[in-house]
Amino acid sequence: MRKVALVTLAATGAVAAIAAAATRGPAPQAGNASSHREAPLISEDPTADNTDVYAFRAADAPDQLTVISNWLPAEDPAAGPIYYRFSSTARYYIYLDTNGDAKPDITYRVSFRNKPGPLFLGNTVQDYNVERVQGGRTTIVGRGTTPPNNIGPRTLAAGFGTTNYREIAAKGVFNLEGGGKVFAGQREDAFFADIGAIFDLLGFRRGTGITGGGKDFFAGYAVHAIALQVPIAGLSARNNIVGVWSSTERQRVTIRNVSRKLKSVVVQNGKRRTVTRTVKSAVASKSFVQVSRIGNPLFNELIVPTEMKDGWNASQPAGDSRYAQFVQAPILAKAINQLYPGVIDAPEQNRADLVQVLLTGVSTPQLNFTGPTQADMLRLNLSIAPTPAAQVNRLGVLGGDLAGYPNGRRLEDDVIDISERAVAGALLMNPKANLLGDGVDANNVTNLGFFPYEGDPPSGFDNTKGEQKP
Repeated sequence: MRKVALVTLAATGAVAAIAAAATRGPAPQAGNASSHREAPLISEDPTADNTDVYAFRAADAPDQLTVISNWLPAEDPAAGPIYYRFSSTARYYIYLDTNGDAKPDITYRVSFRNKPGPLFLGNTVQDYNVERVQGGRTTIVGRGTTPPNNIGPRTLAAGFGTTNYREIAAKGVFNLEGGGKVFAGQREDAFFADIGAIFDLLGFRRGTGITGGGKDFFAGYAVHAIALQVPIAGLSARNNIVGVWSSTERQRVTIRNVSRKLKSVVVQNGKRRTVTRTVKSAVASKSFVQVSRIGNPLFNELIVPTEMKDGWNASQPAGDSRYAQFVQAPILAKAINQLYPGVIDAPEQNRADLVQVLLTGVSTPQLNFTGPTQADMLRLNLSIAPTPAAQVNRLGVLGGDLAGYPNGRRLEDDVIDISERAVAGALLMNPKANLLGDGVDANNVTNLGFFPYEGDPPSGFDNTKGEQKP
């Protein structure tokens, strides 16, 4: 087997890959494709942009379903004075499907309210409500307040009497009615990937078959997260398997012109007559519409063609069979073969294995199959116990760890390497698939061993991305 350094691409190979992909429609573009900027329209609305969703059983709370959904990509911790926060005009959703029809059986809706800020700084502390929608009933099951962003020690000390951010953030965990807990606020981005290399036409910085060597683009960046823990016993999931995805809605204002006929009586030359005239006026109606969603990592980025990405964000998982053709013949597989001819030999057609991973759940052998309905959502088998921390394999199911992706998704799961290898045919026993990887094998900081699990956000004052001058 020829070993090549996945660093520099021959110009002819790159051109060939682009040309080949163009025969199937545009491939994902580097300018609007990473797990955090996956579609043209939503890239212009960061506060509504879903970046990642995780679903797992935590080792410290095995009787609970833990769901973490992140928004606001690549928050620079020093980005004042208008710091990041959830939008007060959006609605944030986490959905649970308990019967396999890809429609929400339990919905958690979170809405935020702003507070006035001190001095010239925007206030990063927000109040919020958590509503649970089930069986046609909507109930407020929680209320909370976000901790402040980690602006710096002077700001924390002045506003909260301590510079210990961990202590401040711990007060942002609130109980839910009926059991469970919620946290909402700024967190360290647990996603890890060499985005710069991946979207430079898969120009990995490492050699094939070698671990390490990549650059974690998301190191030093934060996101805003909503984390939930809910009792598994109360879900009543069919076959103990639950589907999970999240989304964002914004209000749409529709202006309609309405015509009305008005009658009046006039006297002219001593005679009375009725005059009818038409008056036009504008009437506004408001409704919430979905503008973003996420289930499996990288689905919209690397599977859905660019011209369909905005439509995917606005659609529901139950209609995802329309995208099955792009799963059966993934653009990425063709690109891999064109960029690295004779090295990987990724299967390009008839990818029933990927349909199971991404659209139905894995049934052979039974892992998290939810039924014939094709839908992009995480599927978690709640009967599989969490793996002890010392035994977690970053490659999840591909590494023999059945509690990891694509059975749900943990913070530790290396979804970049897993997804690349799956597309390259790892589940079809293609040994060359294991040559792929971006060289970033773990998060740059250690995740917490307790709720809300994602680490504390980096400090704006520390500004690890800045360069201190002598």
